[in-house]
Amino acid sequence: MKDLKSMTLSELEAELLAMGEKKFRAKQIYTWVHRGARSFEDMSNLSKELRARLRESFELYAPTAVRKLESQKDGTIKYLWRLKDGNCVESVLMRYHHGNTVCISSEVGCPMGCTFCASTLGGLVRRLEPSEMLDQVLFTQIDSGVPISNIVLMGIGEPLDNYDTVLRFLELVNSPEGMNIGMRHISLSTCGLAAQIDALAEKNLQLTLSVSLHAPTDEIRNTIMPVNKRYPVDTLLASCRRYFEKTGRRISFEYAMIRGVNDTPEIAQILIRKLRGVAAHVNLIPLNDVEESPLKPSYPHVVRAFQQALQDQGIPATVRRTLGSDINASCGQLRRKYEKTGRKE
Repeated sequence: MKDLKSMTLSELEAELLAMGEKKFRAKQIYTWVHRGARSFEDMSNLSKELRARLRESFELYAPTAVRKLESQKDGTIKYLWRLKDGNCVESVLMRYHHGNTVCISSEVGCPMGCTFCASTLGGLVRRLEPSEMLDQVLFTQIDSGVPISNIVLMGIGEPLDNYDTVLRFLELVNSPEGMNIGMRHISLSTCGLAAQIDALAEKNLQLTLSVSLHAPTDEIRNTIMPVNKRYPVDTLLASCRRYFEKTGRRISFEYAMIRGVNDTPEIAQILIRKLRGVAAHVNLIPLNDVEESPLKPSYPHVVRAFQQALQDQGIPATVRRTLGSDINASCGQLRRKYEKTGRKE
């Protein structure tokens, strides 16, 4: 059966015409789907006969929130969604003065093997479908009652490893007949798949590209990010330059501050040299403690000194505000705990 929620409006129109239905019915169905209809029975302005025909041809599924944790500090909400096959992914709703942001997953697990990330423990289980990415935005908004204005593809998984699905998701969530969230309100994070960055640049989508750099040398990056052996630092940064030249969009470099690994004054100077000629913003991230990892976060005064070194050379650098610290809001932790406890609700 075809996944109804992964279809564009034009595709749905073609399907309805092939069924002998009027074209306008497709827009009615599309509207229901993008407002969170959980079944065809919810579509009250369709005839019973049409609803029965839709059930025979299309799949319509909604995820179940098996965990929902809300921070008492800042109102951050973390969801663990159970999908139709029993696998789970995480989403996080974060509240800012400029709007409400949902961070979503693109895969069940992750194949990239970064040593500091809980998402990659256990490897890749499977890639998500466009509908499963859309559902995280849609049902976070419905369940929380909070309007979503911004999306970050920075949850479990590597978005550019699920390239075609991510492009379809972006088309769906950007649709004026759907959630209508503009590309400039969407950030996509990658660990550094340079070939896919070049492909994405050709789409000129005007979203914000966030590159998880975390180290400016191959020697260090090879030890914490296996992807660097495939796409070394200079290769990755060359793709970033081309991305900016094509899109005009400044790139955000994510940089997890790891004690004694990538946070020294000498490393800061190497990073400064590497980023010359790149339209960049560096987002310094206090490392999350992952139980299974020996890596520890940098001391606050070290983070401040690293930030100042970049700013002194004209490179914009900020320290990411920590949200949801009391609910383990960093990606992968809730799913990992759920899996380890035998999926007990």
